[in-house]
Amino acid sequence: MAEDLLNDVTVVLVTFHSAHCLPALDGLLAHCPHVVISDNGSGDGTPGQARARWPRATVLEHGRNLGFGTANNRAIARVKTPFAFLLNPDCEVTPDGLRELVRAAQAMPEAAVVAPQLEGAPGRPDVNYRWPSTLWPSRGPGAEGPACVGFVVGAAMLLRLERFEGVGFFDERFFLYYEDDDLCLRLFQHQRPLVVWPAVAAVHRARGSVKGKAPWKSEYLRGYHHAQSKLIYTAKHRSPAQARRQRWSVLLGTTVALPLRAIAWSPRLLARMAGRWMGLARWRP
Repeated sequence: MAEDLLNDVTVVLVTFHSAHCLPALDGLLAHCPHVVISDNGSGDGTPGQARARWPRATVLEHGRNLGFGTANNRAIARVKTPFAFLLNPDCEVTPDGLRELVRAAQAMPEAAVVAPQLEGAPGRPDVNYRWPSTLWPSRGPGAEGPACVGFVVGAAMLLRLERFEGVGFFDERFFLYYEDDDLCLRLFQHQRPLVVWPAVAAVHRARGSVKGKAPWKSEYLRGYHHAQSKLIYTAKHRSPAQARRQRWSVLLGTTVALPLRAIAWSPRLLARMAGRWMGLARWRP
């Protein structure tokens, strides 16, 4: 019966220079009959290593970085099971944990998403869920039991695919960041429940999925895409006028802070801030 539950779900991973994450994923993927890996042009041998580890997996090689949401969409299009489990390469879930998520989803056919409790380290929960930020701020402690929410972090999400009809999956205008905010808000607006299931934990080693030869460039791109995506989200779900005001406010603050960051000399943060400045400067509504 336990194996039957895994037969109903396809694990989807988007990889980008993620070969160093593959050994930790083996504890789950070696038990999963359906796996799709969507590789965004890794230069560290990720696709070949994934095929060698999991011969049953479908490995999509895009040859370039399509972005997180787009690569997920390409993988979801290949899924033939009722459920897809979107998992970041730097997240670890046990086979029994995934079985429990599928079991929970089967008991809640109205739910579009069932998500585990993220942990920064084993036994150290991170609150990876809240209400939509466009409506009201979330307050209070984390959930102690199953809870219907308005947003869950996209690092680990079990999707019941039939519940996405009429909503769609990721908006491909978001290259990186805010694609999960946008998707969850659209589900919330269409009254497709999102449920957090704290009994299942996923250890999330945040920002551990990418290792490359140019860490400063990676930080620059993080800052760039975070700034761009934040403004795209604001323009889409609030108003273009508010996005323009937000752009000028953050651009001014970043311009003032850049010299101070240079004096303090943190190359990583300086690169990220420079990327943010450029993302704000180049954004167009």
